[in-house]
Amino acid sequence: QVQLVESGGGLVQAGGSLRLSCAASERTFTNHWLGWFRQAPGKEREFVATVSWSGGRLYYADSVKGRFAISRDNAKNTVYLQMNSLKPEDTAVYYCAARALYYSDTPGAYDYWGQGTQVTVSS
Repeated sequence: QVQLVESGGGLVQAGGSLRLSCAASERTFTNHWLGWFRQAPGKEREFVATVSWSGGRLYYADSVKGRFAISRDNAKNTVYLQMNSLKPEDTAVYYCAARALYYSDTPGAYDYWGQGTQVTVSS
């Protein structure tokens, strides 16, 4: 059973930083895209960022470009999301997800999901 476990969420003031981590239970992600999504109360889950299996292709939502950075360490089966210059509107539950072979920014296209980690940004 493939499992993804997020960590690193918490409460931070606006302008602060957090680093999320997502550890995979199996060494199955060398051919998977790894993405981060978020869901705020009353809103649909939305794309944040994704990275190709090699780490060479990165894509971001417009709302986080220049502030967030996604990276992965395949030797550690881990994907990271460095979040800087956080804003109150970044408050959400953040999920990591995995998708085989091809790029997508659509939540329904991802096969595996973590349980989520809460990020709260106070003003």
